[in-house]
Amino acid sequence: MNQFALEHIIDSAYSFPVSENEIVLRLRTAAGDIEKAWVVYESKYKIGETQKKELMEKTNTGRLYDYYSIKLKLEDTRLAYVFYLYDGSDYYYYSEDGATKGYDFTKGYYNFFQYPYINEIDIHKKTKWLSQSSFYQIFIDRFCMGDEQKDKSYINLKWGNKPTPKSFAGGDLKGIISKLDYIKNIGCNALYLTPIFKSPSNHKYDIVDYFEIDEHFGTGQDLKTLVKELHRRNMRIVLDAVFNHVSENNEMFKDVVKKGRESKYFDYFIIHGDKPEKEPLNYEVFAGCAYMPKWNTSNPEVRKYLISIALYYIKEFDIDGWRLDVSDEVSHDFWRAFRKAVKECKEDAVIIGENWHDASVYLRGDQYDSIMNYAFTKAALDYFAYNKLDTKGTAYKLNEILMRNTDTVNDMMLNLLDSHDTDRFLNEVKGDRKKLYSALCLLYLFPGAPSIFYGTECYTLGGYDPDCRRCMDWETALLPDNEAILLIKKLSEIRQICEFSFEGTVITVSDDERILYMKRCGKNSVAELYLNQTDKAGKYNNVEVQPGEYRLFVDGGEAI
Repeated sequence: MNQFALEHIIDSAYSFPVSENEIVLRLRTAAGDIEKAWVVYESKYKIGETQKKELMEKTNTGRLYDYYSIKLKLEDTRLAYVFYLYDGSDYYYYSEDGATKGYDFTKGYYNFFQYPYINEIDIHKKTKWLSQSSFYQIFIDRFCMGDEQKDKSYINLKWGNKPTPKSFAGGDLKGIISKLDYIKNIGCNALYLTPIFKSPSNHKYDIVDYFEIDEHFGTGQDLKTLVKELHRRNMRIVLDAVFNHVSENNEMFKDVVKKGRESKYFDYFIIHGDKPEKEPLNYEVFAGCAYMPKWNTSNPEVRKYLISIALYYIKEFDIDGWRLDVSDEVSHDFWRAFRKAVKECKEDAVIIGENWHDASVYLRGDQYDSIMNYAFTKAALDYFAYNKLDTKGTAYKLNEILMRNTDTVNDMMLNLLDSHDTDRFLNEVKGDRKKLYSALCLLYLFPGAPSIFYGTECYTLGGYDPDCRRCMDWETALLPDNEAILLIKKLSEIRQICEFSFEGTVITVSDDERILYMKRCGKNSVAELYLNQTDKAGKYNNVEVQPGEYRLFVDGGEAI
């Protein structure tokens, strides 16, 4: 047995409560190394007297590791446990002391694994509406202009022309309101909007005033109308919180520029000197952008101010959550305070971080609910676009991504193929619509909530920013035989019918390694997806799939 591969970490994605008397345990082993794994457990006050033993299930396989899992229903949540493993020839116990041939339960209080007590407040509760949502992301300036009476002098981009970093096309909140029936009809029931606050740019990530809706987009009343109309349609809305940095034109930063250390806002920012200087740059900024100084979120007054913004839009406009821009560069302490305040204000308001990498330390129930799942994005690109992952490698990678986080978090991840910060997916697959359709199937079946970037449904191309932020092609979007829209609508319907949960998810490959297979179990139904991205026909479970094709079944009947 490869003992170096064994891993179990208490109070992590390997050990987490899902209710007041249920806990999920996971164990990592070397791939193909263990034939059977059990958990031996009892109350930590009885472990030397009585033990229960239950067989674990091998639920996921990655490139190097297998993962075994079990959900225990406990009478006494003061849990103590060890693992019992069989490698085909020998049996081993696995505890905090590692793998041993024997184990003395009477002295187990020195070295058993434990979850000392399930406290209700420590349970990361799933926000059901997020796990069951299908998101539509909108870059507002390029989606639709609905206010024909506004001052249009700022508009310098003819609708449909390729944008530049300084382009303004005129999209606004009224334009979104006018298209809500369209968005709902294609199967999306939640919106994620890029920033809407006062800013000199088209993207609005350099915010001047958080409490003012940018005049290019509309007014506070327009936002209230948008939220009201969404909720009337049983839809939700998540806004973009830019709390890592701010515009240099923000009044607080301008005061610091003017007064230096004498400004009462000096410690609101991170300045290495007596006053901010651009040449050479002596203050912390977003990326290398001198016009976007970084907030000092270690300052209690900054934390109080930024949290007040989040609460204002929940209380005054009834928004349903926040997406957190550059969230991994903001202090953990801030996000913990942010979560407490937001959840006390509106319990089912969601908190979604923009972390492009493994964010498991943020996803333990004390900070975010989920993140934008760019790890999934990269896996999809490596499979469909870059040929860096074959079928088996893709299954391994998807399983590894899932094992980063708890079941609860996996059900709430915001999965995406592209966004305002990436090349368009269709661009990356060289315009191959068949690959787009297959990728959409994978997106909608993968655990979590799918998010499509506006224009995906009308085959919008585009390279990296700003090219990915082209104007919405309404002529193509409204064609009655638009295959992408028909597919997205059907996939959304399947998600609503099945009501998937992470439990019971299977991702594997056929024996000939041509078919990527995914099974999702839901409250009402079971869905199975078969993908073939090889150049030869493949077969799995007696289902044959031609090269470049997909097949999707619900409860055994072909759905698409």
